[in-house]
Amino acid sequence: MFAISLGDDGAELRPLEPWRAEEFLSHMDRGRDFIGRHIALPDAVTDLESSRSFLQAYAEKAAADTGRIYGIWTDGRLVGGVLFRTMDVAHGVAEAGCWLEPSAAGRGLVTRAARVIIDWAVEERGVHRVEWVVATANEASIAVARRLGMTKDGVLRESYPYRGKRHDMEVWSVLAPEWRAGRRASEKSRAQS
Repeated sequence: MFAISLGDDGAELRPLEPWRAEEFLSHMDRGRDFIGRHIALPDAVTDLESSRSFLQAYAEKAAADTGRIYGIWTDGRLVGGVLFRTMDVAHGVAEAGCWLEPSAAGRGLVTRAARVIIDWAVEERGVHRVEWVVATANEASIAVARRLGMTKDGVLRESYPYRGKRHDMEVWSVLAPEWRAGRRASEKSRAQS
């Protein structure tokens, strides 16, 4: 089985594939209200068929090299995930995103997982710009963007219609040279500790 450790607490990052549809649906049911505060993922995954279909769409994106989806597991239980919602390798641009059920919030899991996939996109796939698009009300996700060393590019006013209301969306990004410089600074800081 393929898994990447996210630290000493036993958290792991794994591909989230269609054969995990039942587990994905159970996870979504546990976190449906919390996850759905800012993103439509729980609205798209409502039963086993839609869960399988959602994961299959990402399997097809992975095969076409236009997106990826990964789950975050703690103690053998799926608690969240990170993804590349879009990925255009030819133009060097990808949009990363995340979700998490409430039991896993506040532990740095999304930040650690996002670092892994952004590092892969920059170093292995040659992506130059990774974007993070987030509702202005989603303070936790904005905090992740900051911890990842991203810069706020601007606000798309009332650009996201969701659950009967139009929401402002912030666009954050990190460029490959900034990502590498941040990683070197972090490694140097750890070496001096």
